[in-house]
Amino acid sequence: QVQLVESGGGSVQTGGSLRLSCAVSVFTVSRGCTGWFRQAPGKEREGVARQTLYGYPTYAESVKGRFTISKDDDKNIVYLQMNNLKPDDTGVYLCAAGPYCTNNWGFATFWGQGTHVTVSS
Repeated sequence: QVQLVESGGGSVQTGGSLRLSCAVSVFTVSRGCTGWFRQAPGKEREGVARQTLYGYPTYAESVKGRFTISKDDDKNIVYLQMNNLKPDDTGVYLCAAGPYCTNNWGFATFWGQGTHVTVSS
């Protein structure tokens, strides 16, 4: 059974940084697409960052230049480095993975439970 377990969330002030990790089991990150989504209170889930099996990234406009997605194929872990955080970045961040890469946010087949990120002003 595929499992994705996120960690690294927390509370920071505006301008702070956090690094999220997603430990993936069974699914091999070097053979599919991985990414991060977030859901803020009262809002729909939105894609934040995704990457192909080769590590080619795509970002939402709202996080370009501030967030960086990466992965460690040997450890089968996906990361999201978040810098210059803003209150609008607050939400539950979910890791996702899928065997088929797409040109949109519909690649996800497997989901983690999420980790909370709170950015205060």
